[in-house]
Amino acid sequence: MQQRQQFENEAGSRDSLTWVFDGIHMGHAISRFKGLTSFDATGTNTDVIRLHIGLRGNYSFRYRQLDADFHLIGGHHNIMYSPTFDMTVENRTLELETFGIQFPRETFLKFTQNASDLLKAFGDQVASGKPVLLSEQWGAVDPQIEQVVYQIVNNHYIGDLQQLFLLSKSIELLVLCAESCSFAMNRKQEFVRSPGDKEKIIAVRDLINKRLSEPPSLSQIARTVGINEYKLKRGFKEIFNTTVFGYLTEQRLLLAYQYLMDTRKTAAEISFELGYSTPQHFNNVFKKRFGLTPDSIRKNP
Repeated sequence: MQQRQQFENEAGSRDSLTWVFDGIHMGHAISRFKGLTSFDATGTNTDVIRLHIGLRGNYSFRYRQLDADFHLIGGHHNIMYSPTFDMTVENRTLELETFGIQFPRETFLKFTQNASDLLKAFGDQVASGKPVLLSEQWGAVDPQIEQVVYQIVNNHYIGDLQQLFLLSKSIELLVLCAESCSFAMNRKQEFVRSPGDKEKIIAVRDLINKRLSEPPSLSQIARTVGINEYKLKRGFKEIFNTTVFGYLTEQRLLLAYQYLMDTRKTAAEISFELGYSTPQHFNNVFKKRFGLTPDSIRKNP
């Protein structure tokens, strides 16, 4: 079941899209606030595991069952569990974009019984009924996670086919987020040591995403966000586990793939729109990434 909702109150507005399938709840929301405020989020008899992804915007929340406070900057994710939950959330920016999946406990334990050591350890805590967070270090939203969320939000499937698609994507996100959290736990933070540093690196990512067809140079990016090039390059790699150029390349190709699936634009039009020097260059780079030519994707969706 898919449902779209919009509502507005004195604090702002919220546009949401939700899906329910096989007992799993999945949702995407964009919240727009008129000012900085706080609100409570509570629930009882909701014995579910929550995969939470913050896509855009900054906020803080107090999670009372975990006795923990989190101050989060756009582009993060984690997996959490408590039989009930009681939170107070404070927005730090006027717009927040979030995505989440709620897995029933037994479903989650079934999916993760032969998973990574990190997920199995988390599952043991879940099975005992103890409130737990997958990782003290929140993972970064990398291009692969962004792409899966984009595929879910923009899917055009209906009925049983949509349920199969959403189930497969929920498991894919579970795996990607667990791997990303594991990386975050083991990485040494040598260059991004403060919230201000991270905000600048997130701003770099957002700037790249806005200018995929005409990407700025490293020096232009550095001047725009107020960081030197050395720290920009090292900090970006530290947060996203890829270079600035690698991120740009991946985002362009993922967007090209989506255009081929969801529009009638030709490969040449997509090549031009995304700033490739020639259609042949685009064709070669695309084939190297996906193992298929753009025309093959169009003919075999």
